[in-house]
Amino acid sequence: MRQYLDLCQRIIDQGHWVENQRTGKRCLTVINADLTYNVADNELPLVTTRKSYWKSAIAEFIGYIRGYDNAADFRALGTKTWDANANENEAWLNNAYRKGADDMGRVYGVQGRSWNKPDGGSIDQLRKIVDDLSQGIDDRGEILTFYNPGEFHMGCLRPCMHTHTFSLLGDTLYLTSYQRSCDVPLGQNFNQIQVFTFLKLMAQITGNKPGLAYHKIVNAHIYEDQLPLMRDVQLKRQPFAAPQLEINPDIKSLEDLETWVTMDDFKVTGYQHHDAIAYPFSV
Repeated sequence: MRQYLDLCQRIIDQGHWVENQRTGKRCLTVINADLTYNVADNELPLVTTRKSYWKSAIAEFIGYIRGYDNAADFRALGTKTWDANANENEAWLNNAYRKGADDMGRVYGVQGRSWNKPDGGSIDQLRKIVDDLSQGIDDRGEILTFYNPGEFHMGCLRPCMHTHTFSLLGDTLYLTSYQRSCDVPLGQNFNQIQVFTFLKLMAQITGNKPGLAYHKIVNAHIYEDQLPLMRDVQLKRQPFAAPQLEINPDIKSLEDLETWVTMDDFKVTGYQHHDAIAYPFSV
């Protein structure tokens, strides 16, 4: 939690104003932020200086694991995070590749589970990683990437947190996640939960112990219309101790995650938090 607050304060103290072309808004920006999450000790990096809707964050990542490309499927899991980008992004609404309401195109999980090969067929990146790690194999290329420049025009949004690299030392699994851009008041609140949960889940289904998760953000920013709430409200609050995440131990395979898992299989304990803050969202 302190890492998150320190990053917010750093942006306010050291950030440069940048005009964002996509949103038409200004944001305070810093380059390079490194955060570390202790998954081994189950210290969930859940923001406590405001209420965080952690189930929505986990539901979104389960949708990525399943390779979903439709906002309706994400809603069925319990998150509305893709509604706006699928249905309110003017450029995407006018894109010939959009298949209709709620369609997201070839973004995030689609690339992770079905990366198109130039010679035909597709690659299931996640399946390969799970198979290797389950056998105790780390070929130094246990990489899941959603970043496919050749198909950016076929989706509603370029991926922000775009690549996840797993590393195995003995029976301890580590994760390094890379993010090109982060709306810190809103996105980071979700992304750090997802990095933590991804490592914890992957360790569980591959029979390994979770270690540390490393989260690298290149461009970390706070939008101008979010700044007063962050500076004058959230950063004035004292954080509480980190809660813990419990995952149903019956989740034992990638197939389980693809089929029957719901948000009822996840539980957060010891979560104390301040009141919610309604930060503006930029499409």
